[in-house]
Amino acid sequence: MITKLFRNAAVFTPEDGGKPRAGPDQGRIRAVPKGALLCRNGRVAALGPEKDVLKALHADDVDLEVDLEGRCVLPGFVDPHTHLCFVETREQEFSLRLQGVEYLEILRRGGGILSTVRSVRKSDEETLFRATRERVLRALRFGTTTLEIKSGYGLETPTELKMLRVIRRIGRETPLDVVATFMGAHAVPEEYRNRTDDYVDAIVRDMIPEVARQGIARFCDVFCEQGVFSVAQSRRILRAALAAGLGAKIHADEVHDLGGAALAAEIGALSAEHLLAASEASLKAMAQAGTIGVVLPATAYSLRKPFAKARTMIELGVPVALATDGNPGSSYTESMPFVFGLAVLSMGLSVEEALTAATLNAAYAIATADRVGSLDVGKQADFLVLEGETPAVVPYHAGANPVAAVYKKGELCFG
Repeated sequence: MITKLFRNAAVFTPEDGGKPRAGPDQGRIRAVPKGALLCRNGRVAALGPEKDVLKALHADDVDLEVDLEGRCVLPGFVDPHTHLCFVETREQEFSLRLQGVEYLEILRRGGGILSTVRSVRKSDEETLFRATRERVLRALRFGTTTLEIKSGYGLETPTELKMLRVIRRIGRETPLDVVATFMGAHAVPEEYRNRTDDYVDAIVRDMIPEVARQGIARFCDVFCEQGVFSVAQSRRILRAALAAGLGAKIHADEVHDLGGAALAAEIGALSAEHLLAASEASLKAMAQAGTIGVVLPATAYSLRKPFAKARTMIELGVPVALATDGNPGSSYTESMPFVFGLAVLSMGLSVEEALTAATLNAAYAIATADRVGSLDVGKQADFLVLEGETPAVVPYHAGANPVAAVYKKGELCFG
């Protein structure tokens, strides 16, 4: 048994009460200003005031002692919505958007997602793995210790499965915990132009059964948006996924209030994501259903759109989680500190609410809260050491990486 003591730390963590935190509870954080964290075999064995933790120990009980010099310790960030499995970036598209061309218009012209689909289809598996690993390790340096990665740049069975194999390998060959989401319903491929119902047939008949048979994804997601998949089409896909044993997620009401958030509540989806245009009625339905709202402020920032109404969500009782939406088009970032800062400075969340959103609620959004998302005894010792004394340093030190060190299961993997 390997025992490590991290002492002289200012520890801040949400506490896991068995469900996502919502409403006033979202901002309730346990703070231990002069604390210590004891890890045994990669798990949290004790957390509390340093004097209390030390009192219960004998000197020969500890294999390694680390003095954190008063720095802030947080749970490792959990990024519950990314599209980091791709090859080529899309800088030219970014320039088009700066000139005023709308995101959905670029997609309609065959760009956007479809541009990435063409490059992923032609890439070999090793090239795709190396490109994805580079981004994932960059996310690790920004403090992300657990993340979700979606497929959705294949839009055909062989390439979707190739992406999911790469995502699974990322989880095996990097320090991070990685959750895979199947998203064959990310866009309508060019070969199905003007035949969306036929493509939905292919997803339901061919893709979902094969993904489920291989056990290669935890969730299924769909882009429910005007010009992409309707509410009825999204419902059909997600019901098929649920019947096959996959969890349900939905890209909902990103550009238009189509009713995707209400659909998430209706079918019992674990999360609805984006939500920039979601109506208050849909948000109330999500609150009643316990559906987590995953907000993606870096996407709104990049698209120069109004931010999702995260303050309203909290007031209505929707559990709010934060994610990067890291992708080559609308949010090319791997930085959870960046989205944390946007949530505080542009969306009206308190530092404490943003911390919960980036850790515990994010873990619930990808069904990993049994082992990550907070520094509760028995969970993995996944934690960050910041260049500061409180979590406020994350939004305060804008444009910089405030993460001094990253520990995964008690092992230093950055810093």
